[in-house]
Amino acid sequence: MNDNRFILRPIIVGANHRSSSLALRDALFVDDAAQPFFLAALRQAGLAQAVVLSTCDRVEVLTMHHDAAVAEAIIAQAFAMRGHVTTDGLAGQLYTLADEAAVKHCFAVTASLDSLIIGEPYVLGQVKACHRISREAGLCGPEMETLLAAAYAVAKRVRSETAVAERPVSIASAAVQFARDLHGELSDCQALLLGAGEMGGLVAESMLAAGVHRLVVAAPRQSQAESLAESLNCHLGAFENLSELMPDADIVLTAVSGRHHLIGAEHIQAALRKRRRKPVFLVDVGIPGDIDPAVNRVDGAFLYDLTDLERLAMEGRATREVAAREAWTIVDAELTSFSRGRAARVAVPSIVALRSRFEAVRDQALAEAGGDAEKATHLLVSRLLHEPSEAMREIAAGGDGTKAEWDAAEQLLRRLFRLE
Repeated sequence: MNDNRFILRPIIVGANHRSSSLALRDALFVDDAAQPFFLAALRQAGLAQAVVLSTCDRVEVLTMHHDAAVAEAIIAQAFAMRGHVTTDGLAGQLYTLADEAAVKHCFAVTASLDSLIIGEPYVLGQVKACHRISREAGLCGPEMETLLAAAYAVAKRVRSETAVAERPVSIASAAVQFARDLHGELSDCQALLLGAGEMGGLVAESMLAAGVHRLVVAAPRQSQAESLAESLNCHLGAFENLSELMPDADIVLTAVSGRHHLIGAEHIQAALRKRRRKPVFLVDVGIPGDIDPAVNRVDGAFLYDLTDLERLAMEGRATREVAAREAWTIVDAELTSFSRGRAARVAVPSIVALRSRFEAVRDQALAEAGGDAEKATHLLVSRLLHEPSEAMREIAAGGDGTKAEWDAAEQLLRRLFRLE
């Protein structure tokens, strides 16, 4: 018969942006190259199934094990070794989730509902990449595959049925959205970044990630421009040659924050003439601003500053918060369905054992009846009911102390056999 003590349970042990410090997550971080070794250590310690999800928001191990306490101890020890800290040093910064709580967390993470920025599209890809590494390491059994397949289905529903990922929620993503509104796909666009301010670098990085095929960096200080161009793996331009750089740029990002406007209406008009009136998108993230607001009055020039970008980002965050509530409804519904299916799978070994027992009794009754069908059916009914009847009598004869046990057994018997 099935022993519930050895049923594999979904268990998650980890640290995320709510439970732990950034310093600890940095120490525990397991990059792709290190994951096979980390997984091997978990296997050697006694985990037969495990997936490691390591991002800037979280470091988690999803495992299948019959004992949550044992799994927690194994994973905590692996984390301690990875981060060069003691297990006491991890106390209060790790969480352990088991059974339905672990499944719900897995669904929420995969659907990007548990991230610092709700709805970010890269999370699903990260989960799939970690899943692949685990599978290649031989640590993905059928239970793990079933859970992750369900998680991917949840993420797909959330993406297709809600607006959780439809609006930009950061200044950088807002800039990308405005650029796409003007130019469409960005794969044919060139961008120019003027200045080495942090926000300008973030926006430029997002533009590259969105498909911009060429980016030129120029800054008042050449050393800063060289450093930024190297980090972004892009081209370097001469800041003093601004008038020559501008006409080639479909997107102009400024992050100089100087005392005077760097770009005026006359600069844009000259660039547009050389561009044959092809429009230009300008993003000014300088404080104070680098681009004269009069540029907005130039036909073909579309200027957005930090106020414009922050407004769109705030609207996006509000939209995602509403959509997230709808998404959690999907997660709860899928969790109920998954839990019912899992409970049904847990019952399978007992059902198989019961069927095998009945078949054995049937074969014995047929053999003893010698071809007499009536005798065989009487023998079959008698023998199938003998042991359950004895057990029921023992429970009923146990006195008042077993009344609750008798009531439960009687209810189960009536439910199983549809007794009136």
